[in-house]
Amino acid sequence: MGSLEAFIHYENLTLFKKQLAAPQLSDERRQMLLRLLAEEEAKGRLDRTCRSDRRLPQSE
Repeated sequence: MGSLEAFIHYENLTLFKKQLAAPQLSDERRQMLLRLLAEEEAKGRLDRTCRSDRRLPQSE
């Protein structure tokens, strides 16, 4: 993940969590934010997995 992508990822996580903390949140909006947060968190896990795969020694 490049620096711009990492920044956007971090900002998305922060924004979704902040919006989820709002007390007057409709159930529909809460579900949408939870889905977006889960997708964004999965992107981060996928990127970390891909980066660690590149560091593994190649077997011949």
